[in-house]
Amino acid sequence: MDRIIRPARNVLGAVQLPGDKSISHRYAMLGAIAEGRTTIRGFSSAADCEATLGCLRELGVAIHREGSEVRIEGAGPGGLRTPERTLDAGNSGSTIRMLSGILAGQLFVSRITGDDSLRRRPMDRIMEPLRQMGGDITARDGRYAPLEIHGGRLRGIRYRPTVASAQVKTAVLLAGLFAEGETVVEEEVRTRDHTELALIEFGADIRIESKAIGVRGGRVLRGGQFRVPGDLSSAAFFLVAALLFPASNLVLHNVGLNPTRARLLDFLSSQGADVRISNLESVRGELIGDLHVTGGPVKGGGIGAELVPALIDELPVLSVLGAHSEQGLSISGAQELRVKESDRIAAVAENLRRMGARVEERPDGLEIAGGQRLAGATIDSFGDHRIAMAFSIAALAAEGESRIAGAEAAQVSFPEFYEILDSITELRG
Repeated sequence: MDRIIRPARNVLGAVQLPGDKSISHRYAMLGAIAEGRTTIRGFSSAADCEATLGCLRELGVAIHREGSEVRIEGAGPGGLRTPERTLDAGNSGSTIRMLSGILAGQLFVSRITGDDSLRRRPMDRIMEPLRQMGGDITARDGRYAPLEIHGGRLRGIRYRPTVASAQVKTAVLLAGLFAEGETVVEEEVRTRDHTELALIEFGADIRIESKAIGVRGGRVLRGGQFRVPGDLSSAAFFLVAALLFPASNLVLHNVGLNPTRARLLDFLSSQGADVRISNLESVRGELIGDLHVTGGPVKGGGIGAELVPALIDELPVLSVLGAHSEQGLSISGAQELRVKESDRIAAVAENLRRMGARVEERPDGLEIAGGQRLAGATIDSFGDHRIAMAFSIAALAAEGESRIAGAEAAQVSFPEFYEILDSITELRG
């Protein structure tokens, strides 16, 4: 499906964002292996999160969904059943990687795969630690889905990931719930901590230090009532859209402001963006608040390896902002972008060039000149939701209309994206 985006005059209004994908995945998985009922309000509308629910149903978990509320009847630590068919994670790297940690600790054989895009993404980064714990996992060509997991008795390990990844950390910690002894993950660079916070709330035996997280197996988790905040990664698109137009005035309600995710706000503030927080509260360890952004120029600068893990999902749309910034944007240490739903470094560079921008592609990042005025163009989403949405934002500030080819990719993470975008943009006359 193609989508035509016409130039806007400004961005105005108030938005209630759908639930955070990362938190929704984790609450659902932990609710499935807990005892008792877990009720989740504000569950993500993303296809990725629906894939997680589908996999859990195949594992024998009773799940009832009404809109954004999900009720899960926990199977308990030994209650998952052998799936009758191959589990389908769709396009969701979070589903396949994190759920594999749980599957490694079950006393049955399971297979899990995904769509064409997911089957091109590396899985050896979770296979290595799970094998160290005693898991028996095989993969196509040694590193790609489908995965075949012969679950069994696991042992705790101390593991330091070679790539900063919350998905890898989560896979190991979830496997640790079924392991003998303590499982510890040491992080050189801190990644988002939704898993640790959720484990605490479900009653896991968990120990958190500055750069290490340990969990002991054998503790029975307990279900409960949970609320998912709005997705900050989804908010990023609208924050950038508002910053592109001086007359913009936008409020985003009930956004998740977890400090391990809110580096986006720190970065925007360092660029001179006017983004204010109000109505801050803590719910189940997660900070939630409203964001108020007004339009105006940003400086630009650099995003290096130390910032990349905290901004990895936002880099495509920040690249769009970089082209409009005063100094441009330099991104380095971001080679992980090469193995996302698309090669996002190449995809960003290609689409910026189509819009007439000056950009240099590097093995681990991009060099984007500042002060540029983009031109309308035909954009290729490359089947990647974040590329489709980032360049829909770019198109708002372009000269002439743009066509987003493959715009339906946005459904993976944000089905409401275009509806919300239309509701807050005032088109040029």
